[in-house]
Amino acid sequence: MTVSIRTIHVIVDDPDAAVEFYRDVLGLTVTNEVAFDGFRWVTLVTPSQPDVQIVLSEPHAGRSQEDGDAIAALLAKGALSTINFSADDLDATFERVAAAPAAEVLQEPVSQPWGARDIAFRDPAGNHVRVEQG
Repeated sequence: MTVSIRTIHVIVDDPDAAVEFYRDVLGLTVTNEVAFDGFRWVTLVTPSQPDVQIVLSEPHAGRSQEDGDAIAALLAKGALSTINFSADDLDATFERVAAAPAAEVLQEPVSQPWGARDIAFRDPAGNHVRVEQG
């Protein structure tokens, strides 16, 4: 039996700003957009892993008002999960992210004690994003 990652969901408060960031700054490709019940889901993939989808969706999409409100509050606090990427050129990736007005840089390239060299930032919605040299 083999299990692999197919889809990762990232909650965003402004899908347009998120698409601009993930597509134009990180270089992901939009593969699908779905409008449903007043909300929008946008699916992107990385060029090196086209079978792993990243779905950007709004806090209230497909959820109750109460659950959406709770998720929106956590998103506003930057308290949702971290998404991790790898890049073959971490310094060039950092320069692109640092130049993007919608990104908040949390950490410049650093060699971590556990062996990784990585950067950290927040996307336009406040999600914690890390990129490791890989």
